[in-house]
Amino acid sequence: MSTQDATDGTGSQALLAAAWMMGAVAAFTSMAVAGRAVSFELDTFEIMAYRSLIGAAIVAATLGLRGRWGAVGLRRPDLHLARNLAHFTAQNLWFYAIVSLPLAQVFALEFTAPLWALVLSPLLLGERLTRARALAALLGFAGILLVARPGAAPISPALLAAAGCAIGFAFTYILTKKLTVQVSTAEILWWMTVSQAVFGLACAAFDADITLPSAATLPWIALIAAAGLSAHFCIASALRLAPATLVMPFDFLRLPVIAVVGLVAYGEPIGTWVVLGAALILGGNYLNLRAGTASRGANRAARS
Repeated sequence: MSTQDATDGTGSQALLAAAWMMGAVAAFTSMAVAGRAVSFELDTFEIMAYRSLIGAAIVAATLGLRGRWGAVGLRRPDLHLARNLAHFTAQNLWFYAIVSLPLAQVFALEFTAPLWALVLSPLLLGERLTRARALAALLGFAGILLVARPGAAPISPALLAAAGCAIGFAFTYILTKKLTVQVSTAEILWWMTVSQAVFGLACAAFDADITLPSAATLPWIALIAAAGLSAHFCIASALRLAPATLVMPFDFLRLPVIAVVGLVAYGEPIGTWVVLGAALILGGNYLNLRAGTASRGANRAARS
């Protein structure tokens, strides 16, 4: 295969990238199903604590087998703390929402996270908000209105949690971007799992009543931990093989897949407003991807 083929994401590398993304879709979907399965026994803080403990063990074993412990330091504790608090909060809200709302509605609102990041980036990263990206944000927020339908349907705590988790994930993306230019991915994953295990145990113990997972629940917890790490590994692997404009639209398949899972497994109807709103949100995301690619291309041309 030529260098140009690899760069453009064509041929076998594009197919392999697509396969990695389908793995990410399967991982995110299984995490939602497993989250519902354990919610009847554990609260969200307990889920996060046990998930993170298992995740820390997986990361530790991987670092040990690959001889990567030297890449783990603590060079920006302030950014690590801010990132992991944002992610911990967002993930707790997400687990709460998937128990209380139709899965398709939660995933549709979760997909607004990149659009929130788009709006917050000029404030936190100093990035320029172009016309194309502003249009992408407007499309996404119009989609939010269709999915949430304020005034036509009651605004429940679960709906606010689903919207809130997207904002939390947006802060996570921005802080991760700041971290990745200064520290290794191994360091980010290690401190994420360790700190969130501490946060989860501390919050779960606040009422002096921590429920231990039963033998029936423990495999689901292990699945949540493995799926969470696997999803991000699959996305990173896909992005190494093909451009984001080819890779990330595959992530949009999560929405129709989870809608079918919700319909078949839980009898959740697929509402027209959710479909229309999701289409606007995904359209805004794709427009943002295209705008980002065009901007990077223009910058490369200016430097050459």
